[in-house]
Amino acid sequence: MKMTPFIFVPPSSYQKNIMPVQCSITIAPLTTEEFRELDYQVMRHAFDSQNDLGRLADERIYQTDLAARLQKSGLSVLREVKVTLSFDSFSKPLYLDLLVDSRGVYELKVAKAISDAHIGQLLTYLHLLDLSRGKIINFGSSKVESKFVNAPFRSPQRRAFNVVESDYHGSERFQQLIVELLRDWGTSLTLSLYQEALIALLGGADQVEVMLPIRRDGIRLGNQRFHLADPESAFKITALNRGNDAYEEHLKRLIHYSPLKRLHWVNIEHELVTLKTVVR
Repeated sequence: MKMTPFIFVPPSSYQKNIMPVQCSITIAPLTTEEFRELDYQVMRHAFDSQNDLGRLADERIYQTDLAARLQKSGLSVLREVKVTLSFDSFSKPLYLDLLVDSRGVYELKVAKAISDAHIGQLLTYLHLLDLSRGKIINFGSSKVESKFVNAPFRSPQRRAFNVVESDYHGSERFQQLIVELLRDWGTSLTLSLYQEALIALLGGADQVEVMLPIRRDGIRLGNQRFHLADPESAFKITALNRGNDAYEEHLKRLIHYSPLKRLHWVNIEHELVTLKTVVR
């Protein structure tokens, strides 16, 4: 297996952003003890908010109410703090629900329970801002549910990955685009962000997102959604750290019954990015 650090010289069509992440607010880092002291005040008001409003209000209602309570107590609060993620011509605005005292990052939810997707969303914000910790507060459970989220990797770590590309047999353009995007943003972000950027940079949803027929033994079974790297090749992005062989086998089965010739599989782990081409 070939594994080498990927050295990329961008073609003229791609211009690397000096600042891929922009936030107008300077957020001070917090130690664990400092965050716990701040959080003690925040959670007291979060419980009061649910006690008054119940658990069935919309997320924005709780956001407004909690912000008002915290401000009344003397803490500064910013809502919907904008963070802009960019690469080449692609730009994506993201929004932090609450920033308390210019230090505490909070995401608010109204759900049955805090999910892995909620944790992944907050981790993405922390990684992009190079912050160590934040918290999720869920008002939708019978009692207020909360969870501290700690970011395990700093920005330089997320950009110091190796690339395995010995089984990749696609265009150099697509390969370079993937690796340069990851070098710019780093690994360990929500996969939908990478996918959204690739769709935009490859020509937009009208060209990249397609519904193609799946046929078995001459029987048309229906249409399957694919994302195209080129007219004959799809791409798939995952973040698997186990079960890769079994997943590849299912990719082979899917592509076998499609009209496509190949699928480029991009698996993004923290320290390793694997590009592999699955052929029909």
